[in-house]
Amino acid sequence: MTTLEGCRCRGASSRNNSSILYSILKSDNLATAEEQQQQQHHQSQQQQQQQQTLHNLFHRSSSTAAPAPLQELRQQACSCGSTRRRGILSSPQVTCKDASAVLVKTLRFVKNVPCFRELPEDDQLTLIRSGWAPLLVLGLAQDRVDFETTETVEPSMLQRILTGLPDRQSEVLAGQTRGTAGVSVVDIEAIKAFLKKCWSVDISTKEYAYLKGAVLFNPDLEGLRCLHHIQSLRREAHQALNEHVRLIHREDTTRFAKLLIALSMLGTISPPVVAQLFFKPIIGTVSIEEVLMEMFYGK
Repeated sequence: MTTLEGCRCRGASSRNNSSILYSILKSDNLATAEEQQQQQHHQSQQQQQQQQTLHNLFHRSSSTAAPAPLQELRQQACSCGSTRRRGILSSPQVTCKDASAVLVKTLRFVKNVPCFRELPEDDQLTLIRSGWAPLLVLGLAQDRVDFETTETVEPSMLQRILTGLPDRQSEVLAGQTRGTAGVSVVDIEAIKAFLKKCWSVDISTKEYAYLKGAVLFNPDLEGLRCLHHIQSLRREAHQALNEHVRLIHREDTTRFAKLLIALSMLGTISPPVVAQLFFKPIIGTVSIEEVLMEMFYGK
C-alpha cells in the first residue's frame, strides 16, 4: 500500500482540518458571490461541452443494434420456473433527461473539488468509476427527482421451453431482450427507499455536500496510490458533517446517525443497475464508462 508520504499528491502533507470544508463547499456552488461571478463563464462552457458529449453519444447510440446483455443482476429466477419481477421507467424520456442533467452537475462537482484534482490521474479514474453511481443517486435526492416504474415479467426457462423455443434460441432471445426488460424490482425499491430516506430527513445543501465528499473519497478501493490521503479526506468529510449538524441542529441528537444510515443505504445500490435504469434507454450499447470518460476528460 502507498503511504501518505510516498504518494504524489500535491499539498497532501500540508492539509489541515478545514481543507475538506473549503474544497467541498466551494465545489458545491457555495462560494462567495465574487467567486461565482469569476467561475460562471468557465463553468457554463464546461456544462455546454458535457451536455454536447451526452447529446453526441445518445445520437450515436440511436443508430446501433439492439443493446447487448449487461451482466446478470443479483435477482435470479428459482429453478421451479417462477417469473422474474422487473421494472422499467414509466416515462423514460423525462426521467432519463433529468438523470442526465444530474450527471452533468455531479461531474462538475467532482471536477471543482481542489483536493480531488490534486490526486494522481489513476486515483481519479478509480474514484470516478466507483463513485459516479452513488453520487448520481445523491444528486437525484438533492434535486428531488422522483420517478415511476412499470413492472414487467421476464419469462422463466420453463416458460421458454413450454413455448416451444429451442434452448439456444431461447438464450439468444433472452440476451436480446434483457437489455430492454428493465431491472430487478428489488433494486428499484432500494433506490426509492434511499430517496425517501433523504427526503424524510430533509437534508440541507451543505449536508449533501459533505455526504458527497464522504462518497467520493472512498479509501476501500484497490490500487489507490494516495490511500492514506484519501482516508484522511473521508475522515475530514465525516468530521465536518458532524460539526455542522451539532452546530445547526443542536436539538436533534440523532440527526448525524440518520445521515450515516442514509449514506450506508447507498452501498446496496448497484452501479450497473443505475446505468441500466437511467441511461440504457438513451445510450443503448454505448458503455456508461465511455460516457463518463468523454464528459470528464474529453477522451
